[in-house]
Amino acid sequence: MSNRRVYLHIGAPKTGTTYLQDRLARNTRSLSSHGVTLPTRSPVVSPGLFHFRAALDLLGQDWGGEPGHAEGSWDALVRRVRRSSGTVIISHEILAPAPAEAVARAKRELGGGEDVHVVYSARDLGRQLPAAWQESIKQGRKWTYRQFLKKVRQRQPWFYRSFDLPSVLGTWSAGLPPENVHVVTVPQRGGATAPDALWQRFCAAFDIDPAWAPEESERRNPSLGAAETVLLRRLNKRLGRRTRREITYDVLVRDLLAEQELAGRKGAAPLGLPPKMYDWADEEAERWIEYVEGSGVQVLGDVADLRPQRPADGTWVNPDKIPARDELAVAIDALTAMTREAARREDPDQQLVNRVRTQARRLRDQ
Repeated sequence: MSNRRVYLHIGAPKTGTTYLQDRLARNTRSLSSHGVTLPTRSPVVSPGLFHFRAALDLLGQDWGGEPGHAEGSWDALVRRVRRSSGTVIISHEILAPAPAEAVARAKRELGGGEDVHVVYSARDLGRQLPAAWQESIKQGRKWTYRQFLKKVRQRQPWFYRSFDLPSVLGTWSAGLPPENVHVVTVPQRGGATAPDALWQRFCAAFDIDPAWAPEESERRNPSLGAAETVLLRRLNKRLGRRTRREITYDVLVRDLLAEQELAGRKGAAPLGLPPKMYDWADEEAERWIEYVEGSGVQVLGDVADLRPQRPADGTWVNPDKIPARDELAVAIDALTAMTREAARREDPDQQLVNRVRTQARRLRDQ
């Protein structure tokens, strides 16, 4: 009988996964001393990147990288898991909507049956859908909020397939006892829960002591306001796919402009769900709750967290109809930030000159 338990955290996206994965990675040594393994490939490859590549390989995808860049990563992860004992944690949110054949392979190769646990984190659609649209824009998409929500109602986008709790767990729980499936609910804002309630719930799902990972994570996935998201959407349209590849989009636009400069901008109007969609979101929540309560899976948190909360003041800003003056104000801030970045960066021609000079000095000193 194996003394290894494998916990597969499969998402969903936008449920605190960035924080969770970074906190686990920062505390690998401490966790290891308590018999908890976070598989990685080498000191150069972080656990998060290793798990991402392994998930891509399992799913047969590249996600915009060079063709075949993830090949072999899943088998490499499986080998490391099989060499481990105690608790093993694997986490990546792209696993949530995996097809049945990939899910079956993952559970079989990671130990099968009672050795494998599935952890799924879920959040109400009132917060989840605005966050998903914003995230898709940060990744280069160009659709309007209305277009995105229309496709959500048709259950088309990858994001929604990741959020649909009954569908995801219906696939991932197949062949597992209910006690091996754990649903972590994301606390509602303004509730009576502790500030670190989500982290506490994750630890309970993994059956680890929160004190085993004492180093706090500084990583967050910050939110943009409505006008800020619209600016990025317009920028994506203007740049085009080819240009986005050439400018290292993730570094320059997503990381620098979106997450460092525009996120948390003072006075930004928050993104929310259109008032007319709350009845539908309520129905979805009740469907999720009925599945959870009828399945016998373990719940860490409260199923009431899955019910969307309507804004107390009833206000909603339509991001598809942002006033021009608001867009202009954001655009000026964005232009200022990018101009500062351009001034900070060394001229490419000067970089070449400096490299030649450095090499010449080395040859002279030999």
